[in-house]
Amino acid sequence: MIKIDNLHKSFSGFQAVSGIDFSVISGEVLGFLGPNGAGKSTTMKMITGFIKPTRGEISIFDHNIEKAPLKAKALIGYLPEGAPAYGDMRVSQFLDFIAEIRGFKGQKKQQRVNKVVKQLALESVVHRPIDNLSKGFKRRVGIAQAIIHDPKVLILDEPTDGLDPNQKHQVRELIRGLSKDKIVIISTHILEEVTAVCTRAIIIAEGKLVADESPEQLQARSRYHRALTVELSEEQANAQTQFSQLAGVERVEAVDACRFTLLPEANVDLLEPVNQLIKQQKWQVNELYVEKGRLDDVFRTLTQEVV
Repeated sequence: MIKIDNLHKSFSGFQAVSGIDFSVISGEVLGFLGPNGAGKSTTMKMITGFIKPTRGEISIFDHNIEKAPLKAKALIGYLPEGAPAYGDMRVSQFLDFIAEIRGFKGQKKQQRVNKVVKQLALESVVHRPIDNLSKGFKRRVGIAQAIIHDPKVLILDEPTDGLDPNQKHQVRELIRGLSKDKIVIISTHILEEVTAVCTRAIIIAEGKLVADESPEQLQARSRYHRALTVELSEEQANAQTQFSQLAGVERVEAVDACRFTLLPEANVDLLEPVNQLIKQQKWQVNELYVEKGRLDDVFRTLTQEVV
């Protein structure tokens, strides 16, 4: 596992990370969330041994990142923010170079390069210089170099940034497949990424850990948990008033003249009474669903509460 104990980092008096503790085991996909400047990238750089903590300990499968850095880093695949690479190298040259650094030679090295090229669908650009690639392809090359040695720990900083929807789906499927026998940590500002691939999420703000739960548990904290959203086919006079008068409705938010979100009182299920009202009024409905909760709502609440 990865174990983080009382992690601190300060820069010239500024406290970037303040006493973070958590552990991650194989099979988990951990989403690492926080606003800009919260300490996400600083924490990931410390986990990978890129920078040293001011105080605290980090162990990677029982190898202390400071006392046994080579043993710890050999277990890690890392995609830094921005997916840096040697731009004048062709993709094939770069991956060959990374594989050799990771200790592969001869046929085994070529097998590893061929495998990640196929996994990341890089066949069409494998002979092109990295500088000539789109942002999306550069990101995929960055992921390829991170997994080329089949690491036990995969740390990805914004892995789908710049990818189109098809590429995002492909990378997410890859992450799901890799997570079966690995630890995967993803730093992201895309909240849909958390519900799409993560089994657990940590939120930090101002260098402090403010939440460590499953995505479902975080959604349950939302004021929109179990809220009911309904879109009528056309505007109906007094629809908002009639919704608000239903038993168990705490508040009604009008998104527009035809779309409403009904927030329930505690432990109230609004689906049946809303259906009955719709039938009574003979309203035509375009959409009707119960919300799981909104991560963006929880994220704002948690990060704004930190002093």
